[in-house]
Amino acid sequence: MPRPLYSESERLRNIHRVLVMFYQEHRSQADIAAEIGISPASVNRMIREGHERGLVDIRIRSPFDAEEGLSAALRRLGGLDSAVAVPAVSTDPAIVLKAAAEAAATTLLEGLADGMTIAVSGGVALCATIEALAPPRAYDVRVVPATGGVQGKFRTDVNHVAVALAEKLGGKAYQLHAPIFAANEAERAALLSVSTIRSVLDMARSADVALFGIGSVRDEHATYLTLSDTADRGAIERVGAEAELLAHLLDREGRPCDHPSNRRLVALTLDELAGIPRRIAVASGARKAEAIAAVLRGGALGHLITDDRTARAVVEKLEGKDADAA
Repeated sequence: MPRPLYSESERLRNIHRVLVMFYQEHRSQADIAAEIGISPASVNRMIREGHERGLVDIRIRSPFDAEEGLSAALRRLGGLDSAVAVPAVSTDPAIVLKAAAEAAATTLLEGLADGMTIAVSGGVALCATIEALAPPRAYDVRVVPATGGVQGKFRTDVNHVAVALAEKLGGKAYQLHAPIFAANEAERAALLSVSTIRSVLDMARSADVALFGIGSVRDEHATYLTLSDTADRGAIERVGAEAELLAHLLDREGRPCDHPSNRRLVALTLDELAGIPRRIAVASGARKAEAIAAVLRGGALGHLITDDRTARAVVEKLEGKDADAA
């Protein structure tokens, strides 16, 4: 038997040399063949053998890896069933919210079926989500308010949102004929005893899906401050409020604050919200980061849709890396 031209170790060294020239130096097979003094066919065989021997590890990175990493971090830190962090491709908050709303609309439709009940809040994010909806068919669903209403405020009034969503889906809307805040605790108790109000809230309690926004309360432009003529930003800050969820003021840990408005609120309680199987929140924008983090600490969400810039800020807050937590 003739002696091999190369020993096994020499052959491996030559294969390694060819692989380096081809993959790291990005040289053509013809160029490699000319330098080494072998045929291009031999170079091709050596590259193939390198693959077969496991000497080549090719990794293809998705342009969305960072986005997916943020989503995974949100799921882990927030105990979520799912999270979406859409690319914030603009500095215009309205454009970013539109992208988040489109993702929220997709999330809603993914789990929707005939016979379901959807409980909703009011808010700009909800209106944007409804505008983004493009259902493939009509759904035989009920849409019910999870809170009382706000007179004369088109985008924040939950009754308007319920009607708009039902019309978009082809379902039926119910109205909650009560203010979001009663004048006092006694009036709240009286409102909750009214059969028509109680029946709508009962439907909301037994809903299959809850779709809602997350409100900031520290910002001077916070929607929460427009829900009541008696809203006092200073008093809200003094009780340590960081977020608003179904008009409940929450502290940094996502717990209800000791604030009079919470005791006058006509809405599902946080425990009742937690009993709804699918809880989908949509919120975007840097000013919402602390509020989202607070709600996540409280464990009120199942699904979160936001933008990647906000998601990154939320992750930093949950990991204690932001300046505010220092």
